Amino acid sequence: MTSFADPLTLGNGSTLANRFVLAPLTNLQSATDGTLGDDEYHWLCMRAQGGFGLTMTCAASVQHSGVGFPGQLGAHDDRHLPGLTRLAAGIKAHGSHAVVQLQHSGMRSQADYCDGVPQCPSDDEKTGAKAMTTEQVQTLIDDFVSAAARAQQAGFDGVELHGAHGYLLSEFLSPGYNRRDDRYGGDPENRARILFEIIEGINARCGRPFSLGIRLSPERFGVHTAEIKDLAAALLVDQRVDYVDMSLWDVTKPAHEDAFNGQSLLEIFTDLPRDGVALGGAGKLYSAAQCQEVLDKGLDFVIVGRGAIVHHDFPQQAMADAGFAMRDLPVSRDYLKAEGLGPAFIDYMASWEGFVAD
Repeated sequence: MTSFADPLTLGNGSTLANRFVLAPLTNLQSATDGTLGDDEYHWLCMRAQGGFGLTMTCAASVQHSGVGFPGQLGAHDDRHLPGLTRLAAGIKAHGSHAVVQLQHSGMRSQADYCDGVPQCPSDDEKTGAKAMTTEQVQTLIDDFVSAAARAQQAGFDGVELHGAHGYLLSEFLSPGYNRRDDRYGGDPENRARILFEIIEGINARCGRPFSLGIRLSPERFGVHTAEIKDLAAALLVDQRVDYVDMSLWDVTKPAHEDAFNGQSLLEIFTDLPRDGVALGGAGKLYSAAQCQEVLDKGLDFVIVGRGAIVHHDFPQQAMADAGFAMRDLPVSRDYLKAEGLGPAFIDYMASWEGFVAD
C-alpha cells in the first residue's frame, strides 16, 4: 500500500520526498509587470518548508497578452528571471521539487494586457475574443517553450502546462470553443495538437532531466469527459511526460456525462494504464485520511489547495498524525497572515464565501 510519506520517483529520474504536491494557486501577490513579489516568495517558500514534496507556483504567464489576473507571476520576459531565480532557490532550499505552472488565459485575459482583444482558438461572441491565426498559434507554442527554458535557466526543476479550467490550452481542447479548420482544430487529435507540440518543444529545448507535467480538468469549460479521458490515456504512456494532474474539484464527484453513469471522476482516470507517468488528483482533500484514501484508490500523489492555504505545513501534520484534518472555516485575517499570506492574497480569499471571518 502506498503511503503519502513514500518518495515518488518520476519518469525522468527526479524524486519527490513524499506524495504531497502544492496546488497551483492564484494569489495576486506579484507585481503588475509579473516580477516576483516578496509576499509570493514568502507564501511559496513557507509551503516548501512545510513539507510539500513538490511546490508549484501559481499560473505564470507565457505571453504579456495572456495575463489573466492582477499580480500574476510572469515567465514571459527576461525581466522575470531574477525573481524566478530567487524563488527557485528558496523552494529548493527546503528539499522540495520546484515547478512553475505555465499558462495563457485565452479569452479570459485582462483587457489592458491584450489591447482589449483576447485571443481564442475561434471567435467568441460573449467575450469578444478573436481567433488566433495559425502563425499566432505557432508563436504561442514557441513562447510556452521559451517560458519553460526561462524557468530552467532560473533553476526550477520543471514546469507544468495548464490545460485546464477554460484557459487557452483548455479552450483548444474544447469542441465548442475550438471550431478551427486548420491543423489545430477539428477532431480531438487536432485540437490536442498544440499541447503535444509544446510537450515536444520543451523536451527538445530543456531535455528530459527537466520534469514536465500536464494539468487537465474533465468537465465544464466546454470539454467532454470522454475526450479528456482519451487525452489523459495518451499522456499517461507518453515518455516525454512525468505526471498528469487531474483537477477534479471534488475527488468524490460523480461524472455527469451519461457514458460514465455510476462512475466517479476519480475512477475514470485511476483505471487508465500508466507507463512511467504518475497520476495526481486535486479536489477537496482536507485531511490525512482523505489523502490516504485516494492513494489507495490509485492516485500516485495528492494535490492540496485549500488545506495548504490554511496550513502551510499540511504535509508534515498529515504525515505525523493520521487523524489530522484541516481546521474549520472561516479563519481570521490574522490567522492567514501567520500562515504566510500577504494582504492581496487574504483579500482574494475573503471573496470566497465562508473562508475569511469578518
